[in-house]
Amino acid sequence: QVQLVESGGGLVQAGGSLSLSCAASGSTFSTYAMAWFRQAPGKERDFLAALIRNSGKTYYANSVRGRFAISRDNAKNTVYLQMTSLKPEDTAVYYCAASRNNRNVYLRGSYDYWGQGTQVTVSS
Repeated sequence: QVQLVESGGGLVQAGGSLSLSCAASGSTFSTYAMAWFRQAPGKERDFLAALIRNSGKTYYANSVRGRFAISRDNAKNTVYLQMTSLKPEDTAVYYCAASRNNRNVYLRGSYDYWGQGTQVTVSS
């Protein structure tokens, strides 16, 4: 069982930056693939970025590639999402997720555990 707690959300102006953190419980954090998703009001929960266990390979959605960066610190049981050049359309609730395997990282159904989400609002 893994519990995930996101933090770092808030209000930022367009063009600004924000860093999100996701703290995980449990001693097996390094064995999970980790990802970030977001959900805007009235929309689906969309994949943003994933970080594969072991290899450290990363995957990004086209909408955030080059602007967002996912990283992890296994010693701190934490995964991060560094967001730059933020746009009003980035406004959403941001969720981190953990998966026991490295398959189909773009799909919501591939993830076993989810955090409660943190709100990010980008003003124009």
